[in-house]
Amino acid sequence: MKKLTLLGGVTPAQFLKEFWHKKPCVIRQAIPGFAPIISREALFEMAGRDDVESRLVTHFRQKWEMQSGPLDAIPAITKRDWTLLVQGVNLHDDAADALLRQFNFLPDARLDDLMISYATDAGGVGPHVDSYDVFLLQAQGTRRWRIGAQQDLTLQAGVPLKILQRFAPSEEFDLEPGDMLYLPPNYAHEGVAIGECMTYSIGFRAPSYQELGESFLQFMTDSIDLPGQYADAELAPTTRPAEISAAMLAQVSAELNKVQFTRDDIAIFLGEYLSEPKSSVSFEPVKRPLTLDKFMALAGKRGVRLSRKTQMLYRGELVFINGESFAVSRADKALLSVLADQRTLDGEAIATASLDVAEALHDWYRQGWLLLEK
Repeated sequence: MKKLTLLGGVTPAQFLKEFWHKKPCVIRQAIPGFAPIISREALFEMAGRDDVESRLVTHFRQKWEMQSGPLDAIPAITKRDWTLLVQGVNLHDDAADALLRQFNFLPDARLDDLMISYATDAGGVGPHVDSYDVFLLQAQGTRRWRIGAQQDLTLQAGVPLKILQRFAPSEEFDLEPGDMLYLPPNYAHEGVAIGECMTYSIGFRAPSYQELGESFLQFMTDSIDLPGQYADAELAPTTRPAEISAAMLAQVSAELNKVQFTRDDIAIFLGEYLSEPKSSVSFEPVKRPLTLDKFMALAGKRGVRLSRKTQMLYRGELVFINGESFAVSRADKALLSVLADQRTLDGEAIATASLDVAEALHDWYRQGWLLLEK
């Protein structure tokens, strides 16, 4: 896909300075003449698969209901007030992945996925807030957005969705195909379909510090080294056997305070954490893989590309791929960072690969993480 402008007359630097994480932005004809890249029928079929995350939201007779996929049945498209949400479409479709990658003026470490929302007339998911930045690209039909920077985030009780109880919008927009709305985190909004419509949501992950902290402590369990064990050779008789003594508390505190972590520990954790595939993602190993020599010969002619499902990042001498990390030399890092940034390597670049890189590429190919170009 040819590189798109996306931001209208605003440069990425201007957009990040003025809008990103700060305030909404409506971009008319962000992609002029845009049309759905996935048909309605293909989306419905995708929602029936067990390897695709999907949800059906209905508001029939003023009652909110939600059903998680895989979905055996979809309501008639002539019926009003329902919405189909299909998450991670970029993991399953090349065109969706290519569209998602158009947003690479933002870091891959923040990029989450492309979700498609299909709705019949009046369909929506109610007024709500998201905890992440999102671009809402209209692909088909018209969707009316009402938004507001309200402080009251009280939710309705007794409904299966996080719907705001007192929504107070301050602005309203009708988005046509090719128009796009950017919303920063925790900005109240509601989108309602005017007739049949499809909206693409490009979301950016923002893990909570609590989530990061819990995951980091789990990560550090493999690195903690505290030799010895508790001892109290000077123990004296007690008249309060149920009390934890000050001496025991002091001794254990002194040992646990020896647990230290470095900036490198955090870098390794962050790279592995951010590149770890979601639980719903699976790779299919090559059934009859080529030998290393044959693979490199073909790769040198065709080039290679990362699988849609692969997440590859780097920091300093460290390279991360699908939750794994390793340190590389400066020369190898130069080559692998091109693969991570561009998600492809041409044959000319592959011809310069060291044996270590060649073996890594071959291993990723065998696991289905990397593909030979056709």
